[in-house]
Amino acid sequence: MTDLPSYDELPAAPQGGRSAWGLFGPDDNLGLVNLLTAERVVEAARLVRRGALFPLNAPLNAFAPAIATGRGNPRHHVLHTPGTIGFDDVYDNFFPQASSQWDSLGHVGYAPDAFYNGATEADVANGSRNTIDHWARHGIAGRGVLLDMVRTLADAGKPYEVGSSRAFSVEELEMARERAGVELRTGDILIIHTGFAAWYTAQPMAVRAGVARASTTPGVASGEEMCRYLWDLHVAAVASDTFAVEVFPPSFGEPTGFIHRILIGQFGMALGELWWTEDLAADCAQDGVNEFFLVSAPLNAPGGIGSPPNAVAIK
Repeated sequence: MTDLPSYDELPAAPQGGRSAWGLFGPDDNLGLVNLLTAERVVEAARLVRRGALFPLNAPLNAFAPAIATGRGNPRHHVLHTPGTIGFDDVYDNFFPQASSQWDSLGHVGYAPDAFYNGATEADVANGSRNTIDHWARHGIAGRGVLLDMVRTLADAGKPYEVGSSRAFSVEELEMARERAGVELRTGDILIIHTGFAAWYTAQPMAVRAGVARASTTPGVASGEEMCRYLWDLHVAAVASDTFAVEVFPPSFGEPTGFIHRILIGQFGMALGELWWTEDLAADCAQDGVNEFFLVSAPLNAPGGIGSPPNAVAIK
């Protein structure tokens, strides 16, 4: 199924918001990644004109200290015996969601024991439902579209402090879309450039530590209006260079206050966070082309909850 109902046509979810469970069948574990059909991939590949590559992974240790409580940065050990011809290496303390990442559909549920498409806590814990390997086996590729909030807000004369909990409204996202001169299509991969990743990695450690402790990061506004807007775009995924796509810290009490619960838990929407979008945004600003072919290969990690996106935008 690739023709989706509108947000207001979806059934109400029991604690607020709307539910897309069952749209792709009762056993679906892909969510809106189902929209990345062969026909859409072929069409997106035609966007390649220059052969310009924009890798969208930040370094594994770029966000030090790690922003989320409990996460850390990987330790890298090079293995070599002096005088021999070979090198190997090993990582430990590797948190796949401490740097550029995809959140799998097992990352956040709508409610305890209620994950996307009716999966249970046990289903996610035992690796049978909604984990990252489902996307890895399917593959992720399609038309990417970049919305540049930094340049949009600057052009509009609106104040914007990158290291703050600045919420982008639906109206501001529409301003960025109109500035980009693009129409969003079913199955697109929407990338929202906030400037956060580049800002954070350029700060002295004391500033980083303060941001990491408080999780004060910009992002799309919470609330049902934003859920409606993002669903009605019928995009497959939303990725950003900020901590959570949505503004942080959120209001955890209601599902539409922490919209991970709706976007992931009810919609099955792929969310990408802390992507490196700085170079891509600069190129889009220079050539005026904000659409591109995007390819991502998450780790085929059975039972995995998150993964580096291993994503490249190609223009």
